Amino acid sequence: MLRLVLSIAVAGGMATEVVAADGPKPNILFIYADDQSYKTVGCYPEAWPWVKTPHIDALAKRGVRFHGAYLGAWCMPSRASILTGHQPHGIQSMRMTQPYPASSYDPQQCPFWPAHFRKNGYHTAQIGKWHTGVDAGFGRDWDYQIVWNRPKYPENAGAYYDTQILEINGEKHTVDGYPADNYTKWAVEYIRGQHRDKTKPWFLWLCYGSIHGPSKPAARHKGLYKDAKVPRPADLLGPWPDKPDYLQNTLAWRQADDGKVYARPSGEKVGDVAQGRQGVEFEAWVRQMNECVPAIDEGVGELIKALQETDQLANTLVIYTADQGFAMGEHGMRMKVAPYEATYRSPLIISMPGTVAEGQVCQQVVNAPDLVATFHALAGIKPAVELHGRDITPLLKNPKAAWNHPCLYEHTGDRYGHDVAQLLQRQPEKAIYQRVPYYTAVIVGGWKYVRYLQPGVPEELYDLNNDPEEMKNLAAAVVHAEKLAQMRKALVAELKRTQAPAVMMSN
Repeated sequence: MLRLVLSIAVAGGMATEVVAADGPKPNILFIYADDQSYKTVGCYPEAWPWVKTPHIDALAKRGVRFHGAYLGAWCMPSRASILTGHQPHGIQSMRMTQPYPASSYDPQQCPFWPAHFRKNGYHTAQIGKWHTGVDAGFGRDWDYQIVWNRPKYPENAGAYYDTQILEINGEKHTVDGYPADNYTKWAVEYIRGQHRDKTKPWFLWLCYGSIHGPSKPAARHKGLYKDAKVPRPADLLGPWPDKPDYLQNTLAWRQADDGKVYARPSGEKVGDVAQGRQGVEFEAWVRQMNECVPAIDEGVGELIKALQETDQLANTLVIYTADQGFAMGEHGMRMKVAPYEATYRSPLIISMPGTVAEGQVCQQVVNAPDLVATFHALAGIKPAVELHGRDITPLLKNPKAAWNHPCLYEHTGDRYGHDVAQLLQRQPEKAIYQRVPYYTAVIVGGWKYVRYLQPGVPEELYDLNNDPEEMKNLAAAVVHAEKLAQMRKALVAELKRTQAPAVMMSN
């Protein structure tokens, strides 16, 4: 059993130092889905009652199911935060380039921590989707890699469910088959000892592309939920009197004369005259999204089986999460990026027999840098750079432990590091991405506060304990003025702690 001798993660500051643990270092299996709402995972109380995810649910029974994770606003910043342990405002040199989704970074200014794990005795591997720079880091960050490098091969960037251009340890290959099944197969081989040094502990980042659009289920799962009843969110079609006006521009649905609700065709905006075009029906779309999940769930079952059969389960930290959530009609949306539970929050389940509490629920939420700080703590490795996260090991051991730390999360579009401050200083009116203004936000004690960074956009305050669907913005309520002041203070403190530029605190 792993026993931490010492873990220093200053309560008010950034994770700074850990001291090696007693016994063998743990393996880390980090399973990362794509665009997955917590409502698609059966063990979450908000899930539709017909959702079936037996293997993910079993993982939760063996570990801790967190209320959720806030890892990033969309694919690239989520993954960048995971690879650096920093919020986007602290990630230097990361850039979007053309054609989309091409991107770049300077490894000297933007080091990825798996390279540091390699130097400290770990064998590191990454399998699946990559969305963080043309340079995927093989030979520097990864000992073994089967990567679908979307930035490097933009012509293949939409092949989430089709033939993919992959690089296997740096060599280009074209591979057929259903990608989620391929990724599982290769990950199982790695767990069973292929392609790695069996004398070393290992870290595997397994990045599924499901359930990202176009959300094509595996043939064996197509129609699995064809008869499922899908309730419509209360604010599917609006109005949103307490929320910012930009929601009018993110409304993704319209109601036809027959009473059915359809997705708006690409490019159609609220107020446009309908031209007889219809997108997918709302209920059918929700069913289709959910039918992509069983392939991942089956993969989780195969991964756990491989750990059990190779006697590695007791010494392997298993994490299941997704890069971010995805609204399924909530607040009228069919997207990520926005600061709401539906769009940002993803599932988070962590398990390790004897080290992590079993069958418990933690009502706290954590961000990407928190996970990175925890990986370092459990591995007994001092971070090479200061991290923005806090070690959540106390919550893994006692999910009901006192935890008053705010969970900071943000949206800075496709900007990172110094570029964020430059835009806010020079052209703050352009601080918007995918129709959602930039923002910073905190969650603490069941309350959420959102401060937008584009001028003129009103702030938001939600009591998640009593209003989990975020229907009522309380920021203007006199009775909550004290709570609003507290949350403003908590946000500024977190921005200062993570060395955010002053302009992010003054907006």
